[in-house]
Amino acid sequence: MIFTIESADQDKYPELFDEMFRMRAEVFSGRLGWDVKVENGREIDRFDAEDPLYLLSLDERSGQLRGAVRLLPTTGPNMLRDVFSVLMPGGTVESPLIWESSRFAVNPQIFEARDRAEVNHMVNGITVELLCGMVEAAQRAGIEHIVSVFDARMARIFRSIDCRFELLGTPVRDREGHDLCWTIRYEC
Repeated sequence: MIFTIESADQDKYPELFDEMFRMRAEVFSGRLGWDVKVENGREIDRFDAEDPLYLLSLDERSGQLRGAVRLLPTTGPNMLRDVFSVLMPGGTVESPLIWESSRFAVNPQIFEARDRAEVNHMVNGITVELLCGMVEAAQRAGIEHIVSVFDARMARIFRSIDCRFELLGTPVRDREGHDLCWTIRYEC
């Protein structure tokens, strides 16, 4: 189940946001080894203060957080322009009809005591659910495209679930040695 929360409503769901920020720390700092700021076990960056729209995948029975993604309009501060400008051939993307997705993550804690085949199926299911949620949220808001920076691992996942995307630039290796793609532009 996708739960959509505007940042202005974040105070209504403190436990859910705490769980999401902890998950992001575990995924981006712990698992992927990215150079992100983690304080008190939570990964929160400056773009979380820019009134994003959050999509959270929740287990329908338990309410457990399965994954999350953040959406920001490209007309204000965003990671593509302000952090990954090297990946933007020919300048910035800025339009009220184009939003950025970032901090796309699947909760690794849901995989405990499961075999690899089951985990791969779950990752694909949660990924598809979040992608469909992004497209649905975009359509409701009149957004025409969603753009994202993903590493090569996510591009492989998208291909495995037959998610079509347009590569907008040449992949570049970041300081930590990850292959980044100025990647995905979804038609919404």
